[in-house]
Amino acid sequence: MGWIAIGALVVVVLLWISGYNKLVKFRNWVEESWAQIDVQLKRRYDLIPNLVETVKGYAKHEKETLSQVVELRNQLGKPNMDRKDQMEVNDQLSGALKNLFALREAYPDLKANQNFSMLQEELTQTENKIAYSRQLYNNTVMKYNTKIQTIPTNILASVHGFGKRDMLEATAEERQNVQVKF
Repeated sequence: MGWIAIGALVVVVLLWISGYNKLVKFRNWVEESWAQIDVQLKRRYDLIPNLVETVKGYAKHEKETLSQVVELRNQLGKPNMDRKDQMEVNDQLSGALKNLFALREAYPDLKANQNFSMLQEELTQTENKIAYSRQLYNNTVMKYNTKIQTIPTNILASVHGFGKRDMLEATAEERQNVQVKF
């Protein structure tokens, strides 16, 4: 009878350790997927000054748009921004970049400029990577949250302080219908 109790205790301990390790793995995946977003945001952050300098030469009187892009970029450089604030500023920056790209229609020389076209393509690719990274983050957070909310790992999660994570959501502006006018 003693061997059965010891065997059962060993099994319980091994299950506890295994469950804890799985929770750690999921939490690390959430952090890694956030880091992927951060990498793409940094890439965009580094590309913006080159884009702004290229546009400045062609659109000297479009200072408002350029200033907005630079100001939002500089806000992202502030230390200790939480994830929610960082994503809000990045969403605003995405809108400002769309306005900047709209300038190329008003300036045919800018439209033909190879540097501008190359930078625009790089930023477009970066925006796509940011969108993909956001999707990956939300998917990873969903799996993590499911893991910490289901039996039996929910017991381990509460004992060891594994908390629910928030997913990234679209802003109210992004949820509005797109108006196409000809």
